[in-house]
Amino acid sequence: MLRRILLTSASAMALTGAALAADLRPPPPPPVYVPPPSWTGFYAGLNAGGTWTSVNSANTATANLDPGNGLTGETVGNITSAALATTSVPLHPTAAFIGGAQLGYNYQFYNSFLAGFEADIQGTSSDFRAVGAFSQAAFPGFPANGISQDIATSQSTDWLGTVRGRLGYLFTPTLLVYGTGGFAYGQTNSTTSITQFVVNDSFLPNAYGAFGRFSNTRTGWTAGGGLEWMFFPNWSFKVEYLYYNLGSAHYSDGVLSNYNTTPTLFTQGLPVSKASFNGNIVRVGVNYHFFTWPPVVAPVVAKY
Repeated sequence: MLRRILLTSASAMALTGAALAADLRPPPPPPVYVPPPSWTGFYAGLNAGGTWTSVNSANTATANLDPGNGLTGETVGNITSAALATTSVPLHPTAAFIGGAQLGYNYQFYNSFLAGFEADIQGTSSDFRAVGAFSQAAFPGFPANGISQDIATSQSTDWLGTVRGRLGYLFTPTLLVYGTGGFAYGQTNSTTSITQFVVNDSFLPNAYGAFGRFSNTRTGWTAGGGLEWMFFPNWSFKVEYLYYNLGSAHYSDGVLSNYNTTPTLFTQGLPVSKASFNGNIVRVGVNYHFFTWPPVVAPVVAKY
């Protein structure tokens, strides 16, 4: 009987010890601490998107260079020719592709603010043109006669670069909203072609015209803004809008001269065209940031 009591007591003590041992197991370690990213540092990346012009028309003004022959028809024809070649031609601003690369530097301060600079360069497929704009004008006092005209113009930007400052705010440690603005430059081109023909006049049977071309690197300014999201250590994705303005250029289209069958110079004008180079860019980009994510800090577990 005593033996049975001792065995029962020993079993109870063993079970109690096991339960106490289970209760004394160490708690699980705290989770690994991942610090927020630091945006400070250099970055580089690629971009692509679309661009379209803000210019809706191309303008040409023509001076009347009267040959001084003293002929009534010549004077009327010269006035009509110059007036017809003073015109505004509507452009067709279709969207075009733009793409290139960027390089920049960020400085993060007061935890949520960011300042920096960015430079980019990209090529475009922009080519905005108005083809075959037709018009006609009658000679005052000569109802059977008049002048018909065809005018074509085009404008394009082959490539575009910017150097901009950036100022932004971090809504979250990985989401940046920013404004940007600065210097812009690019290769610009424009052409204008004018063709005129005197109607119902065998004395002036030939079509005549003028052609001008402008091609130059121009400078100006740009401004815009965007969002940038650091979606993975050292990698970010951005969506950006920019407006750019490279100013306007005037260029001569040569001399618009019409000779009669003698041949004698009958009418003469000097057309000058104006091209404006400004537009809009919407693009996306991917950047690689150098040394932007601090190392993971492992928890310190005390040992007893």
